[in-house]
Amino acid sequence: MISVAELFGLFALVANFIAYRQGTANRYRIVSAFALGALSIHFFMLDAIAGSVVTGIAVVRNLIALRWRGPFVLWSFVAINVGFFIWELTGDVDILPLLMAYMSSIIFTVGAIVLEDPVKIRRWFLLAELLGLAYAVIVGSVSGTVFNIVNLTSIILKLLQDHRAARLSELK
Repeated sequence: MISVAELFGLFALVANFIAYRQGTANRYRIVSAFALGALSIHFFMLDAIAGSVVTGIAVVRNLIALRWRGPFVLWSFVAINVGFFIWELTGDVDILPLLMAYMSSIIFTVGAIVLEDPVKIRRWFLLAELLGLAYAVIVGSVSGTVFNIVNLTSIILKLLQDHRAARLSELK
């Protein structure tokens, strides 16, 4: 029987796969917000607080980035991530998973707010997804692990598809 936490993780998996296939940055941001919301709930139910916090922040960030993406928004979200990181350090926690979660979140923040080119977003998000994968493995999230593996695969396949299309258009 699949737990409720894993059901949220599965929904996040499907939604984020769809998000990475979007052709515009704003369409990516919208679909991704739904996926991240489900993943935030998933991590919360697993008591993986850093994962829940950074994905919750990401939902708000993606929605705000639909309209505003200036330096103030960027630095505000970086500060929010740093603030929560420091807050979590006050508890009895392992620093390595925290670093992975918050470094991944900051990369996603910069990509979601600053970048407009879906190809550049995908390239930067490869690193962020690798950090997210390491975090999911460490906290024991099956759905989170599969989520990141599928996202990495989706990003790589889309980048290869775009590269192939560019090469074919050059040959014409």
